[in-house]
Formats: sequence, C-alpha cells, structure tokens
Amino acid sequence: MNTRAAAEALLFGDTLACEELRPAAFLPRPRRTDPALAASGEALLRTLAVVEDGPRAEEPDAGDHALHRIEAKLDLLTTLVAGLGRHDDDDPPCSLRWSARGACLVLADPPAPGSSGLFRVRPADWLPSALLLPATEIARETDAEGVRSWLRFDALPPLLEAALERHLFRIHRRAVAESRRPHPGG
Repeated sequence: MNTRAAAEALLFGDTLACEELRPAAFLPRPRRTDPALAASGEALLRTLAVVEDGPRAEEPDAGDHALHRIEAKLDLLTTLVAGLGRHDDDDPPCSLRWSARGACLVLADPPAPGSSGLFRVRPADWLPSALLLPATEIARETDAEGVRSWLRFDALPPLLEAALERHLFRIHRRAVAESRRPHPGG
C-alpha cells in the first residue's frame, strides 16, 4: 500500500482532477477483465458528451448536429429503459476527487485493504445510469469522516480513457464558469 502523498501524486499529479459531490461507491470483487464493461462505459461517456456538448470537432460531419443529439438521447433512453429493473446503484452522494487515473473517496463500508473491485459513479446528476471502472485500492487513511480510500483505475482501453478525460474536462469547465459567474448579494 502507498502513503497518502504517493497515492495523491500517482492519481492526481500532472493530470486534470475534479472535486465534486457525486453518488459513488467501491464494490469489491475478484480482479478480471471485462471488455463489455469498458465498451459500455465508453458508450455512456461518449453519449453523455454528445448530449451535453454536441458532436466533437474531429468527428465527420454527417449532417445535422441536431440529429446527432437526438440519436444520443435515444441511446441514453434505451440504456435507461434497459436498467429500470436495477436498483443496486443508489449510492449516497459523497465528496469525490477523481481523474482519469483514479479516485479518492470516503467509504462507509470499506472492503479489506488493497482490494480490487469496481468504482461506481453516476457521471451526471440528471442521469441515473452509473459508470463502472475496474480499480484497486492503493492507499487508505482513517480520518474524522471515515475511511478515505485512494483507488487506482486498472489500465483502461484508450477510447474509454479519452472519453473519461473529456468528461472530466467538461466538469472542470463548468466549475470554472460557475466560479466566474456573479453571485447575487456578493
């Protein structure tokens, strides 16, 4: 296990990291690769990006941008309908710091130190679907809030990593825009 400082440097050094309040959890499970998990995570983040920002500049312009957004919304709707029967991911909101390399959060029910499992996070407030990323706990510390755990994501496929980086950049961009807005009475 790493120290807090080593885990911070590994997960958040020289990369974009975001802090937010978001429903998230760490689910321990045996380490195994699941290509479908990566594909569904990438599809969720890419669709979310199209809905929130429109198509990317590097994607070929195959027509109307509104059509791309409608298709993305239909993809999301299909995912939501398929997941209506699942109620296992109603995680409480927690203070979360995350990057494309990993995450740090306080766990209410921590697994054994050094466990491997899935980091589960709801990537948008309006979207009930969760993003699942394979991760391993690399450090932990007990403080007044509980057990703070640093989770390093397993090697992600390049397209999923790029989609995650783009998602985190959008979160960062919104936070910067919010901080620049004039607040009433201030």
